[in-house]
This record gives sequence, structure tokens and C-alpha cells, in this order.
Amino acid sequence: MWGIVVALISGALMSLQGIFNTEVTKQSSVWAAAGWVQLTAFLTCVALYFMTGRGEILGMFSVDRKYMLLGGVMGAFITWTVIKSMDGLGPAKATLLIVITQILVSYLTEVFGMFGVEKTGFEWRKLVGAALAIAGIVVFYWKSGK
Repeated sequence: MWGIVVALISGALMSLQGIFNTEVTKQSSVWAAAGWVQLTAFLTCVALYFMTGRGEILGMFSVDRKYMLLGGVMGAFITWTVIKSMDGLGPAKATLLIVITQILVSYLTEVFGMFGVEKTGFEWRKLVGAALAIAGIVVFYWKSGK
């Protein structure tokens, strides 16, 4: 149950962050807004690190697959792509497309066991679920002929 609550909070925060960042971009620039997001995220992480107990910082550099350390680089481009998609499509349509892409990429990652994720194998019902989500986008934006 806790995982569901956290996922719901995460989705809400991601949507709101995209809207906030898009508005900041209108008065600055996309890279200034993305940089501010990354800087404030870093400062928040440092503060929480000291407030919640200290784990081993240097342990992250002993990760077997060094490419796993590229999450921050991805984060910068995630911020940029969310800002640009929300600016071009609006928050609802952009978020729907982002979530559908997350579902498809996550499922493919599980099916093929990529990046150290346990391989789960293909299931038709999950593909049907993804197709229904895509159909949901179509229904969400269906324009009547009136």
C-alpha cells in the first residue's frame, strides 16, 4: 500500500514540477530553469543527507556498471524534455504521453532484463494494458464534430 501512495505522490509532484518549470522558462531560459531545478535538487539532497543519517557517499563510485551513474545527466534532459513538451502540448497531453512512454520503456526493460532488472518475460495482458492506456489518450483528446 505504501508503494502505491508514494507512486501517486511522485506522479503528482512530477506533473506540478513540469508546470512550474515551464512557467519559470517563460521568464528565463530552458537551461537556466533546468539548472535551477538540478541545483535546488542537489541542495535538498545535501540537507536531507545530513538530517536523515549518513550513508556511504563514495560507495556509489564502486558501482559495477559505471553507466548507472548517468542518472543526473538524464535528469537534466528529463527536465528539458518535460518543459518543452508541456510548453508545446500543454500539461495534460504531455503528461499522458510521458506516462505512456514510461510504461512501455519500463515494460520492455523488464521483458528483456536490461540494466540489471530481473527478466520477467512477455505477457499479452500487459501489452493489452499498454494499448488501453494509449487508447485512453485518444479518448481523452477525442474532438467531436460539433
